[in-house]
Amino acid sequence: MGVPAGAPGTVAVAGTLEPFLGPLTGIVIDAAIFVAVVAATYVLYKAAVTPLVQRVFDRQGLDEHARRPLQKIVAFLVLFAGVTVAFGAAGYQGVLRSLATIAAAATLAVGFALQDVIKNFVAGVFIYTDKPFRIGDWIEWQGNSGIVEDISFRVTRVRTFDNELLTVPNHALTSDVVKNPVAKKTLRLKFVFGIDYEDDVEKATDIIVEEAEKSDAILDDPAPSVRLTELADSYVGLQSRIWIDDPSRADFVKARADYVKAVKARFDEEGISIPFPQRTVSGRNEWTDPSSFGGES
Repeated sequence: MGVPAGAPGTVAVAGTLEPFLGPLTGIVIDAAIFVAVVAATYVLYKAAVTPLVQRVFDRQGLDEHARRPLQKIVAFLVLFAGVTVAFGAAGYQGVLRSLATIAAAATLAVGFALQDVIKNFVAGVFIYTDKPFRIGDWIEWQGNSGIVEDISFRVTRVRTFDNELLTVPNHALTSDVVKNPVAKKTLRLKFVFGIDYEDDVEKATDIIVEEAEKSDAILDDPAPSVRLTELADSYVGLQSRIWIDDPSRADFVKARADYVKAVKARFDEEGISIPFPQRTVSGRNEWTDPSSFGGES
């Protein structure tokens, strides 16, 4: 590799070193240029790129678990760019073209072989940027539910409420509907109380609201409400709507259970019944043609 033309400083250095290195002068200078450019890239990354990236992360409010993999990606891109520039500055254009050809072929092969990995990686980027859920959130998807324990660029790990650990490909969480009940600060719960047709609807409604107002776990604003939503075969359905604060699944289950238990106790005290399904079977009082049922007598 010869010394690049039009670089007086490089030519002067080559003239100084040539008596000592002889025919190796050009090779040594090219290698020194390559190393110098790579080192300069590293210094630039540490001094300028890293603080800039950190400011961007702070502005976006990214969590620590999201910063680390993104920082690695930025470091790889900067290093790759620095090595590319170093090849050109050192006069290794032939090597650079060869590497580019090999990299293109390798990228194509790897792309076909790792389609699922790439798909999950892209989905992981969307999870980090869109933030549909965070570590510690309770999520539900495709009939599954649990608490998010870890999010990586390929998979998300979810601990179910049966204490099973699910490793979920990120693509499965971005290609379908994911419910995050704890994304907001409050959660509305609904429960239908069935009362007998002969019971007083207004009295039952008052009891349901009163028990909600007594509960410390249920918010006063938004206020509890009750709506008559169903006239079923054996009961009148009164749907209670209540709100709880800072929900987790444990809070949600306990608050609803305590509330329903309290309403049931008040119903028993006030003589309001919760009916069970009943069926009335009617038939003939006398058999006029018994032979049609049991054959000839």
